Amino acid sequence: MTSLEWLPAACCPRGRMLGFITDFFTYETTKSVVVKSWLVGSINRFVQLLIIIYFVGWVFLHERSYQTKSTGIESAVMTKVKGFGRYNNQVMDVADYVVPQQGTSVFCIITRLIVTINQTQGVCPQYGRRYVCTQNSDCDKHLGSNLANGIFTGNCLTGYCEIEGWCPTENDTVQTEYMEEVENFTIFIKNSVRFAHFDITRGNFPADIDIKCIYHPVDHPYCPVFRVRDILTHANESFSTIARQGGQIGIHIRWMCDFDQALDRCKPSYSFTRLDDVFENNTISKGYNFRFAKYYKTPDEEDYRTLHKAFGIHFDVMVSGHAGKFDVIPTLINIVAACTSVGLATVLCDIILLNFLRGADQYKAKKFEEVSEVDIHAESRSQSLLTLKNEGKISEDSETVANGQQL
Repeated sequence: MTSLEWLPAACCPRGRMLGFITDFFTYETTKSVVVKSWLVGSINRFVQLLIIIYFVGWVFLHERSYQTKSTGIESAVMTKVKGFGRYNNQVMDVADYVVPQQGTSVFCIITRLIVTINQTQGVCPQYGRRYVCTQNSDCDKHLGSNLANGIFTGNCLTGYCEIEGWCPTENDTVQTEYMEEVENFTIFIKNSVRFAHFDITRGNFPADIDIKCIYHPVDHPYCPVFRVRDILTHANESFSTIARQGGQIGIHIRWMCDFDQALDRCKPSYSFTRLDDVFENNTISKGYNFRFAKYYKTPDEEDYRTLHKAFGIHFDVMVSGHAGKFDVIPTLINIVAACTSVGLATVLCDIILLNFLRGADQYKAKKFEEVSEVDIHAESRSQSLLTLKNEGKISEDSETVANGQQL
């Protein structure tokens, strides 16, 4: 025995290093132990069954993980609004109440107007309780403000602070009626999508569709013509409320296509929602409105305009979707994942056997067995000696038989 062999490894740096090297250059192999237990066997098969059901039912059938997926779609949307209404004793058509008029995926149908006529450039009082004044110094706090209808001059004019701009100023507190016919207007939506990964293009209606149809989620789920009242009903909104204050409505077109099936089965579905619902109870900037002006010239070449503050329903047509098609690579990957996951049942059963059942020490002794290189050499020498001994015995028996035959 050397001088270091009797020292514990923790007391000697050299011993710790040798211990680390010895532990590093080891090899572990699986040892099969058959445990005949109804409880553990039942748990093992039950967990394996759950894993198989999960992969077959959810991963393969529901999620279609045997397919290659594509979520990048190329989409084009064109819209047309149809309908006539009366407002301020005038008949309104599409050119009057649709903004913008190019038929894009984002557009607005005007439902109510506040009109300020004959505005010209000049100075005039800015009406409103916050702009009341008695002397010029009362208006100094408004200098540089962007909340009025023009630039403040710092003067007090007829009890209100004076502004320079388009006069007379707008009075947007006036309550006007909305155009009731809007709820019967129709919106035609033409949408084409291309799944670039599969080089497949689809449209939201066939060539032979009856254009007189009106969308209904059950009777006509693929009709591209939508009535405004029906859209608001599906979005759980009141027409009278949104027509008076304005609002934003989303029309969502979803394409969920399985190209392992017939191509004709790749059809869109529609849903509707109020996009600005989160601001419904706000006191600031409630609803949806915007301003625009129409400009004219007098015979004297002086510019004047009519200002419109418009309230309306802002529509936003959104398109999304994904498609899938069978592919060998994701199929093999998920099959391997399923086979590997089945082994989790063995891990669970080992945890139960090693920690929670009686006889855990006996199972641990059977499952884990440490064999050192010295034991291997000793076992090898023992086998060799046993072999030599057997060969010597056989040799002696042979000599005895030979001597007996000679006698």
